[in-house]
Amino acid sequence: MSVPVPKGEATPSILIVDGDIISRHAIADYLRHCGYAVVEAATTDEAMKALGEPSLGVDVILCDASATGSQSAFGLSTWVRNNRPELEVRLAGSLEGILNTAADLCEHGPHLLRPYEPQAIVDYIKQLRASRDRASR
Repeated sequence: MSVPVPKGEATPSILIVDGDIISRHAIADYLRHCGYAVVEAATTDEAMKALGEPSLGVDVILCDASATGSQSAFGLSTWVRNNRPELEVRLAGSLEGILNTAADLCEHGPHLLRPYEPQAIVDYIKQLRASRDRASR
């Protein structure tokens, strides 16, 4: 069941980075149905290009931990942390992938274990916003 963004609240924008078009479209459609603005990228290169667009305001990046491009998902996460610290990055991956990259995931923060329910992303975004609201008071 999707839980929409409450009326009157600013709508966060989410950048989804996933080479699997079916997974990417499915989560993007779910998030749009919940009222979020969504930008899709198939590779980390497309994500970097999108992040370079001045008119594109992104709040959260959901990136498949096995995303490909000129840099890995972890490279993208590092770049965001160093250059756009106001953005939150959430990596998603399979148990096998997470076990193979445990050190990287520890360094790069929270992650989602695949398969996950799309509502887990919405819940994460709500927790993030609540945390930011508390910090700004």
